[in-house]
Amino acid sequence: MDVRKEGIQEVITKYKGDVEKLIKYLPWLLQNDKKNLKNNINPDENGSELSMKVPVYDSTLLAFIKTARTTSFINRNYVYTYSTYRIKTAADELKFIERAQIMDMQKLGDILSKYVIKGMTKGSVWSEGMEAGVYCALVGKMKELIEFWTVPM
Repeated sequence: MDVRKEGIQEVITKYKGDVEKLIKYLPWLLQNDKKNLKNNINPDENGSELSMKVPVYDSTLLAFIKTARTTSFINRNYVYTYSTYRIKTAADELKFIERAQIMDMQKLGDILSKYVIKGMTKGSVWSEGMEAGVYCALVGKMKELIEFWTVPM
């Protein structure tokens, strides 16, 4: 039992500060959960259909992504969690998030990593995480787990 308590304390020590950074965005995430926050604008003044449309993202979403990039949750090897737990869709991600325990905190970070890292090359992934409700579920679950083992934040 002592070994388990030490493990839980290590997880809390490692991730509590990062969770505090992310929960600043929780009210905004709840308010905009499952909304499409991406707009495509046509930079051509004529509105020509031949010109390429440029995606424009909500500034708070971009700030959330920027903050998430600075946390210890970001893991380039997130793919291993996806293959180990057979996570293939956003629905699978949400089921995993719902069942997660405190010792799964890095695995929750791996789900966040997928959206942050993939979004660096394909920006639409950032808004997909928002539309699927993954960000809201992730941050809410992280907060819930930390609060269960410590004090309310």
